[in-house]
Amino acid sequence: MENIIRLENISFSYYDRIPAVSDISLEVKEGERFAVIGANGTGKSTLLQIMSGLVHQSEGKVFFRGKEVSEQTLKNRSFLKFFRERVGYVFQDSDIQLFCPTVLDELLYGPLQLEINEREALDRANEVLKMLEMENLRDRPSYMLSGGEKKRVAIGSVLTMNPEVVLFDEPTNGLDPRTQVFLVELMLSLSEAGKTLILATHDLSLVAELETKVALLSEEHSVEKIGSADEILKDDDLLLKANLIHEHIHFHGKKAHKHRHSHYSTHKH
Repeated sequence: MENIIRLENISFSYYDRIPAVSDISLEVKEGERFAVIGANGTGKSTLLQIMSGLVHQSEGKVFFRGKEVSEQTLKNRSFLKFFRERVGYVFQDSDIQLFCPTVLDELLYGPLQLEINEREALDRANEVLKMLEMENLRDRPSYMLSGGEKKRVAIGSVLTMNPEVVLFDEPTNGLDPRTQVFLVELMLSLSEAGKTLILATHDLSLVAELETKVALLSEEHSVEKIGSADEILKDDDLLLKANLIHEHIHFHGKKAHKHRHSHYSTHKH
């Protein structure tokens, strides 16, 4: 498989003084399921925004299919269209992403911006409504949706553009268990269809279920290790160092016992 996204020595600081990511290099292959994991504040979301061209790095280079993605190259209308057609981004907070009058309008917005004709855009929207089991929501405004419904619409608004790469920022945050299961099944279906999936998460169970390749970020905002989900998640010492699990001490009588626990939906004893 060829590289579809490549980062070379990427660094970024907010306001030129608050480090978010530091000297990160990694490669995502076409059709791969790739997770960027780490504790809160390690730069996961910032890194995904850099990959998607929403934020521009202070140092280093980003490449998509061998073409450099930068503030300058995205000013070229032809390259901007090429890139936006192929790379979709699902925000952590769906309310940031949804702004059209109805669900159907949300699904039509992206294709129409890409100058796809109305008939094809509508066909795509109807297909996505069916795939995401949202046909009964097509005329509903987003403020009348539940959190899980908003997440489906946000994902749908990306899928109608039929991107090659879909980036998910903390996709399971705030979702009920049923919606989480639906989301995992959807991601696996997209992967089977050949999409490249990249997610930023601290949900270790999601990483395990999707069997992703993993880039683990340290609290110093750099890559601690890159490996398979199985390799990373079995390394308790590594996860403890990255603040993704913690040690809990309790007593049985006079004897102290120490266990390691995940902060999230998986936990280890």
